Amino acid sequence: MRKSVLHGPAAFELRWSRLSLLRKRRSTTVNRHRKLGRVQGLTYDRGSVNDMDDTASCFLRSNGDPVPKIIVAATPVHGHVAPLLTVAADLVRRGHQVTVLTGARFKERTEAVGAFFMALPGEADYDDRRMDQEFPGRSLLPPGPAQLEFDVKHVFGDPVPAQYEALRRLLTDFPATGVISDGLFLGALPLSLSSEPGARPITISLGISPLPPTGWGSKVHVDAQQHMEAVFESVGVTLSGFALSSLITIPDHYLQLTIPGFEFPRDDLPSSFHFVGPLPQASVGAFERPSWWEELSDGRPVVVVTQGTFANVDLEELVIPTVRVLGDSDALVVAATARQGGGMEMRNLMGSVPSNARLADFIPFDLLLPFADVLVTNGGYGGVHTALQHGVPLIVGGATEDKPLIAALVAWSGSGVNLGTARPDDATLHTAVNAVLSTPSYRTRAQELRADFTRFDALESISELVSSKADRA
Repeated sequence: MRKSVLHGPAAFELRWSRLSLLRKRRSTTVNRHRKLGRVQGLTYDRGSVNDMDDTASCFLRSNGDPVPKIIVAATPVHGHVAPLLTVAADLVRRGHQVTVLTGARFKERTEAVGAFFMALPGEADYDDRRMDQEFPGRSLLPPGPAQLEFDVKHVFGDPVPAQYEALRRLLTDFPATGVISDGLFLGALPLSLSSEPGARPITISLGISPLPPTGWGSKVHVDAQQHMEAVFESVGVTLSGFALSSLITIPDHYLQLTIPGFEFPRDDLPSSFHFVGPLPQASVGAFERPSWWEELSDGRPVVVVTQGTFANVDLEELVIPTVRVLGDSDALVVAATARQGGGMEMRNLMGSVPSNARLADFIPFDLLLPFADVLVTNGGYGGVHTALQHGVPLIVGGATEDKPLIAALVAWSGSGVNLGTARPDDATLHTAVNAVLSTPSYRTRAQELRADFTRFDALESISELVSSKADRA
């Protein structure tokens, strides 16, 4: 169950009051930011280090102007936080003061990129590794429209009041010129609706998943729309029109982190919408390559299989079947479970592991995918783009969240095969792998998309928007 000992303003005040601990660590804070200032080429004025805002205000550009402030807000889900931290890290490197507003478990990762951290209030925070416990009843719903409706209403809709209040409080003490959020951090939408652009920070929403549909569809209950309208009315703004379209139309700028070649054509997008390409792959720290690493270059086809970082609880959906089905093939099969103990769990579940299989917990994809001939995946947006950035064709089978739509995009773009299910049978899996390995057009198309990606620069596009606003402030 989600923790909610304190609610509303009281819960937020408790978290905000913890910033006073910075005063007790004055010396440490000054030294850390003096060092950061040297890295960024900034002047550090240590005249006042009283709280987060005072600390941030100590940065000055070489001409004496204060460094622009940016808030980055992310839904507390790994797949949402990771790309937003890539953006935050880039803005810090460019000399911006950045505060990240997200779930408490991402505090260390936020501070590691040089940004300030602010935890979401309890009503808006949850652990995405425990979704069944955090949102009772969700696991009882079948994947598809019913679960989509639940998520829109309760995972993304209900946190809006607490998210919006957190943003307003943060802006009081950290008067940012821009707020960057992931597309499903809906608490940023009331900020855009509350006043005209010149009277508030610029709002930029990042599309970290495929474009939402233009309607609920006959299988989704109309009360999802009514629920969302009531949520926004509760914070004093009106949500006019289709709720999911509002994700794109309300922010000052909506930047889709892909290219036109990997999105179905649309003629209803506003002028504030732009394709900016995928984010660059995050750099990895020290990684000890396993003893079998050299086998990746021994001439065999390399098949990598993963269920990503979110829908990876049941490895018998896709990972284990792929390893089992290809056990008698001439391919080297690498199972990346993306969670602690995943490899050992696979051994326990399978009993006997094929001799051509290599099991792992965590493997950085920027190191592994250059060796891959195909990636079998349940279709996370980030993982699919990472594969295409390496020119690797895909086989996709996913049933939850936006994964069926991503699988459809892979097939439509010609860069891979859509399995049409999260639990493919052996024959379907075997046929798909053979098809991708033996049909050159899949790899050719994946490599064409990789080339198209290089014509875009997402980080530069974001920087230009926030810098132009800061210059006018």
